[in-house]
Amino acid sequence: MSAKSFVVFGLGKFGYSVAVSLYKNGCDVLAVDCDEEKVEDIARDVTYAVKANVIDPDIYESLGIGNMDGAVIAISDNIEASIMAAIHAKEAGIPYVLAKAATESHATVLRKVGADQIIFPEKAMGARVAKNMVFGKFVDTFELSETYSMVEMKVPPSWYNKTLQELDVRKNWGVNVVAVKDGDNIDVNPNPNEPMRAGQILLTVGNNNNLKRIG
Repeated sequence: MSAKSFVVFGLGKFGYSVAVSLYKNGCDVLAVDCDEEKVEDIARDVTYAVKANVIDPDIYESLGIGNMDGAVIAISDNIEASIMAAIHAKEAGIPYVLAKAATESHATVLRKVGADQIIFPEKAMGARVAKNMVFGKFVDTFELSETYSMVEMKVPPSWYNKTLQELDVRKNWGVNVVAVKDGDNIDVNPNPNEPMRAGQILLTVGNNNNLKRIG
């Protein structure tokens, strides 16, 4: 199976992170920005890096984006450039276009020109930081719904040297431990009879109220 291919327009912090992450996950990535320094910075971490002004309609044919599996419009400080990139990505036949928006009105226009998904990274990160502060003891949280989350949590001291079977977390806490991370090793089928140790990270799923009770 051939690698999936993506074009990322805009190499600010968000665009850079997306482009590099896609490349590290085995995708072919074309990174585009009008800032030569940003293009040079990312050149070794993606398949191709090109300096181009996305407002110029003539650049899209030369970029050859028509066969890409997806496009990421990571431009929010220049709304005209963002909209132009979205329009040309769809006109080129790219089946999936994800676009970053700065405001709700910006998002509305992006939807009208064909963007398939709109994201507000700053808003999403703000909500995630707030949730981590509320939950406090968790390394990271991932909201699954309004009432359920998946969390990465350090093994509570009260659980040291105890096994999942002893603790019976499903019965006593109403949550499920779906994986155990120990350094770089992740066990997605944790041994219920193996004692837990300080420093391990548990990937746990459950009702938010039940998760808050742990520890």
